[in-house]
Amino acid sequence: MTQKAAELDSLVRKRIRALRVAQGWSLEDLATRANVSQSTLSRIENGQRRLALDQLVILARALDTSLDQLVETAPDDIVTSPVIDAAHGLMRWLVKSDPGMTVVRQRMTEPPPDNPARMRAHPGHEWLVVLSGTAILVLGHRRFRIETNQAAEFPTMLPHAIGAEGGPCEILGIFDRDARRGHQRGSGRRDKDAGGSSE
Repeated sequence: MTQKAAELDSLVRKRIRALRVAQGWSLEDLATRANVSQSTLSRIENGQRRLALDQLVILARALDTSLDQLVETAPDDIVTSPVIDAAHGLMRWLVKSDPGMTVVRQRMTEPPPDNPARMRAHPGHEWLVVLSGTAILVLGHRRFRIETNQAAEFPTMLPHAIGAEGGPCEILGIFDRDARRGHQRGSGRRDKDAGGSSE
């Protein structure tokens, strides 16, 4: 297996687990929904069993997502700077995906959680711009520092969390329909969590 294939394999396994945990399901709950044994699902999540395409299709359906979203890789250009139109006094950020969107303004004061179990994953895409301060976006095992007027766009199938660095920050977030549903499902859990936003 090439390094790129191994990274995708590991990412898909993490997504399966993150989506299961985000739904509040045990191994048994998802195994029942997917009609696979609990031990098979455990071995899939832990990398002890080969990922088969037919199983991925079944697991994607059971997790209320698509195979495409389950195996989607993150683009390299996560963080972007604005395009300045000085002649017209405008600052623009280009959004690559078609959001079909919901816009939310949010003030954050805490850093993102250190515990990967508090990160969430769900279908969809999110775009955000930092209006003031500095935000930290955690995507899987990668951390991105996003300064005032910088923007980021990412698939929310990656386990993710957002928080502030060095004081409060304010962000404007845009969510596609799937990402917004993921935020609504997780809102009760986020309210219970201390620290940065898991969305």
